[in-house]
Amino acid sequence: MLYHFAQYLSKYFDIPGIGVFQYLSFRSSMAIIFALIVALLFGVKIIRFLQRKQIGEEIRNLGLQGQLEKKGTPTMGGIIILTSVLIPILLFGDLTNIYVILMIFSTLWLGILGFLDDYIKVFKKNKEGLNGKFKIVGQVGLGIIAGATMWYSNEIVVREKVDENISAQYMTVDNYGESDIVYVSNPEKSTKTTIPFVKNNEFDYSMLVPNSWNKDNVLSWIIYVFAAIFIITAVSNGANLTDGLDGLTSGVSAVIIIVLGILAYLSGNIIYSGYLNIMYIPDSGELVVYAAALVGALMGFLWYNGYPAQVFMGDTGSLSIGGIIAVFALLIRKELLLPILCGVFLVESLSVIIQVSYFKYTKKKYGEGRRVFLMSPLHHHYQKKGDFESKIVLRFWIIQLLLAAITLVTLKIR
Repeated sequence: MLYHFAQYLSKYFDIPGIGVFQYLSFRSSMAIIFALIVALLFGVKIIRFLQRKQIGEEIRNLGLQGQLEKKGTPTMGGIIILTSVLIPILLFGDLTNIYVILMIFSTLWLGILGFLDDYIKVFKKNKEGLNGKFKIVGQVGLGIIAGATMWYSNEIVVREKVDENISAQYMTVDNYGESDIVYVSNPEKSTKTTIPFVKNNEFDYSMLVPNSWNKDNVLSWIIYVFAAIFIITAVSNGANLTDGLDGLTSGVSAVIIIVLGILAYLSGNIIYSGYLNIMYIPDSGELVVYAAALVGALMGFLWYNGYPAQVFMGDTGSLSIGGIIAVFALLIRKELLLPILCGVFLVESLSVIIQVSYFKYTKKKYGEGRRVFLMSPLHHHYQKKGDFESKIVLRFWIIQLLLAAITLVTLKIR
């Protein structure tokens, strides 16, 4: 809103300094500052409100160190994160930008889904929460909406580097003072995405469909929508499973969002996208403002969620964060980087799948279920081994930083 108001003022009035609102760097800086302030100021009020309403976490005794001490800690703290994201993006974001609109919609959609789950657990005293089928329907619904929007919206296009016989549209100068020409094609609808570690690093979903079947590229987009559904569901559930220790999901997610924000900036900049030989995605740079707001919100929430936690994010936060990460990656065509970038979420999910599958297999074969891990998800395995919670969280953060570095390195190593 402030962004659009500043545009109006600059159009009709000569106000010194009003032009700073056109710069992504300024609006991103303001978004992260405002998000942090909102989280810190309103966070404590929300925590007190949750305490007064006795909206506390029900803890089962699983024999984990320090577990019972967490009983009664307020949950549904994801409200702090979502509020701290939406206020800055509404103030400093371009609300006419299709990418920003879709991210705001995704935030609200998943926030409502997670809130319903927490509401049933806390107020209805149903430990199972929202039926798993409804969660899947919600995640699938978002996948369909996100994929269909990318299909139908004329504002979501890509521009690729093309042969040198096409006239240059932009010129840059490299670090050595030699001129480099960036050749960019016309905007086009595309189902292409980036592949890590591959020289010709684009994969087109249309390659999965025989040309004779792919009339008007319809089947390619149908496959793309199914891919979007799978990615959103997988990452959302992965973040949800990771949310088991104080500060774990919020810290890991902040690092992931920082990397996605960098990738959005590079993809939305014609110079850097040409230099790195990645798809140029017009107007996607506006997502940097959203990424900044989310990082600020997560850091503000971590202030209260760090060990020992004063509040838990609950499914209101974890389901939302995972889904937001997935939609963000889809919009900047970097979803195939997620197995690396979201490696912590992936390993946590795999540990549960392996544990459950092996237990069922051995029970059927031997009449007694056996386990691969002491407990799943993986972070609880280390708790069972006797490691302190703060040490486990810190080590997972370090691993996430390493994965973030590897993800950025893939832009040059192909």
